[in-house]
Amino acid sequence: MSRHFTGLFKLSPWNHALINKRSFRLFSSSIPNPYLTLGTTLKNDLPDGSEIRDVLLFDPAKEEMVTVPDKTFPQELADSRQIGSARGWGVFSNDHDRSLCISDINSTLASKSTNPTMIPLPPLVAVHSNQTNLVWNVAVSSSPHDQDCVVAVKLLDRQLSLCKPHCDMRWTNVGELLIDKLENLENSNLMYSKREGRFYLPGPGGNSLYSWDLHLKKNKSPKFHELLFRDLPELDDSEWKLLGWCCRTEHLVDSVSNGERFLVKWYAQRVFSASHEGSNYTTRRFMVFREKMTTVEGRCMYYTEDIGDVCMFLSMSEAFCVKASSCSGLKPNSIYYIGHGFGIYNIADATIHHFQAPEGAPTSFKDPYWLPPSCI
Repeated sequence: MSRHFTGLFKLSPWNHALINKRSFRLFSSSIPNPYLTLGTTLKNDLPDGSEIRDVLLFDPAKEEMVTVPDKTFPQELADSRQIGSARGWGVFSNDHDRSLCISDINSTLASKSTNPTMIPLPPLVAVHSNQTNLVWNVAVSSSPHDQDCVVAVKLLDRQLSLCKPHCDMRWTNVGELLIDKLENLENSNLMYSKREGRFYLPGPGGNSLYSWDLHLKKNKSPKFHELLFRDLPELDDSEWKLLGWCCRTEHLVDSVSNGERFLVKWYAQRVFSASHEGSNYTTRRFMVFREKMTTVEGRCMYYTEDIGDVCMFLSMSEAFCVKASSCSGLKPNSIYYIGHGFGIYNIADATIHHFQAPEGAPTSFKDPYWLPPSCI
């Protein structure tokens, strides 16, 4: 299966029309809102191999581009590309020596004087095929500063690998034990639940969950969780049929502010374009389910069109929730997404507001990541 999710990033995720919105340079000591990474602009090469760059971010509340000026990228990061993001930490890969590291450079953007932390990770080794360059997404159990932190990487080719960078510089490949199942999990997104201390991966169709605890050597086998769905939306048969033909990704999201958990099913419709060769995918709709644990039925997922004062952020980074009222300008009961298009989805009425490009924004970029406000 081709990686539909990243294909759009190689094209422009913006609407074609530019609007007259200003960009500005960020000098404050903190970044309180979620931002989207757009890339960097090289300003200067330094003798030690490091680089001075301007970092480009997108503010979804104001629909403006933010420029973080003159940030120093150490040589290890200057020679690498970002392949994943979780809780604001980036995973970087050096294509020359295939070395990996995880860094908090996104957490130090607002400070010119703070040097980023760079923690080495073992090189990825493909179990079933040469797919180490196709990282689907990354999740971490805690801040990588913590000695017991576990970093989990899900590859596109049915592989899930975990390591403890401070304790064991080897990957433990747990996904190979699900070789028959992971073929159908390419579009599932990995997440870590702090509440339960487990990594979760939605099963085929989002109708079940697999989870792993942090004792990698003792418990490679996942725990299986069956999901029961309740209160499905009333849609026409034609709509259900259309959704059945859609490309779908699943995201499990914890809301730290209220302790709730949601399962999000993201439906993208294939669209053929006369002006461009091939086809593209555009978001058709989202379905959001609120988890409720019952003693009789177990883990139930109730369809909802109201998640309250919460907004979700979905991209190739680990999904997260933000309390809308805590960040000025964010819209509650909404999903901020980039992948199959770029915009805000209103959960209550299923309408989409498409973001347009502010002046100076790049016309194309690959694998942008939402940065949670807590990481800054």
